[in-house]
Amino acid sequence: MSEQNSGMQWNRRDFLRGSSLAALATLLGGVRLVRPAASAAETAAPGGERVKVGLIGLGQWGRDLLDQLLRLPAAEVAAICDNYAPMVRRSAKKVPDAVATEDYRAVLDNKDISAVVVATPTHRHKEIVLAALEAGKHVYCEVPLAHTLEDAREIAQAALKRVRQVFQSGLQLRSDPQRRFLLPFIRSGALGHMALVRAQWHAKTSWRLSSPNPEREAEINWRLSPEISPGLLGEVGIHQIDQVSWFLNQWPTTVHGFGSVAFWRDGRQVADTVQAVLEYPDGVRLLYSATLANSYEADAEVYYGSDAAVLIRGSSAWMFKEADAPLLGWEVYARKDAFYKATGISLRADASKLKSQGSQPEAQTEAADPPVYFALEAFLRNCREISNAVRDFESLYGDTDPKALAEYLTKEARRLPAADALDGYRATVLALKANESVVRRQPVSLSPEMFELS
Repeated sequence: MSEQNSGMQWNRRDFLRGSSLAALATLLGGVRLVRPAASAAETAAPGGERVKVGLIGLGQWGRDLLDQLLRLPAAEVAAICDNYAPMVRRSAKKVPDAVATEDYRAVLDNKDISAVVVATPTHRHKEIVLAALEAGKHVYCEVPLAHTLEDAREIAQAALKRVRQVFQSGLQLRSDPQRRFLLPFIRSGALGHMALVRAQWHAKTSWRLSSPNPEREAEINWRLSPEISPGLLGEVGIHQIDQVSWFLNQWPTTVHGFGSVAFWRDGRQVADTVQAVLEYPDGVRLLYSATLANSYEADAEVYYGSDAAVLIRGSSAWMFKEADAPLLGWEVYARKDAFYKATGISLRADASKLKSQGSQPEAQTEAADPPVYFALEAFLRNCREISNAVRDFESLYGDTDPKALAEYLTKEARRLPAADALDGYRATVLALKANESVVRRQPVSLSPEMFELS
């Protein structure tokens, strides 16, 4: 997901956090799922020096990442890079004090820069990421990690060897407090027996970009080149498909992909509309669709269980109970939202307290922070945490025992939740195999070994 259209932004709202396991169990009935306010420790700005970051890739998505980095107190954007000079000049206006270059090696050679964010086109990731790791930088790499399984494996294996460095895959939903709040709901069995999952991403946008320079136009339309494009399932679907596998805590065994150029018939060979059916071990199937032809209903995921369903749409989530689901009793206090022929019961952690005081819950407000904000925040915090922990270890024990260092970091470093190299590799495998099924027009089997790094 290197240079995405503006319609591909992820919105989020802080969900109210559950205060106890008992509260979680009680609130699993047919509700609007809202993460509680974060604790002071979570929301406090981290102390210490800011992380000096180099951003490589200044297409549309790269510029969005720049905007988020500039909002983060822990970030100092020290360098920006793109191989196209007008892109560099455009972004340099936002960070006039940063080094601006067309050569990524100038960023990696800068000893003051400790971390890089790689937001180039997918097929350019490998060269830059491997060089960044070799230069000792912490790396945030957008997903998919690469446009081939071989390149993705090489990136992940190199990252896992670098215990002194943070490598974070750009699976932003894994850092989103909303999704992390929903994770125990989905996994707990509160929905009853899981039957199926449906997810979609719909946005009317062509993906085709224009330029007065024919060579430049061909370069920026890499997503429409079948030789290097991971397609809609790789560039967009990877996030939602990974979220489903993460929530279900298992990987699919087969993917059936379908695709066509349904609307943008401009000579392209990469499908503008795709569907995928992913079969999971317990008989659960994910039905996924993505299209560039229509924006209706935008992006959403629905988890269907025998007792209830959970709908995640944009920055909100609701639970819809079946008529024969167990009655929990708390429902009388919750706000209810109408959805066609169904009613979603709004969940607030303070609903019972407000009711007893004779008050009505106020409408929830939308937070301005998208999941990528939290992903980058986690990256910066983890960079500083790991760097400090490495210095502490080496001051006490020296730098000759990498195994002991790895164990020390696992135990002592307090990392924020984020997708690591293995997470990124597995998501990339699944997305590329799903796209392969679309291209080949036949099912693709997925063995457990495919998701492991030898």
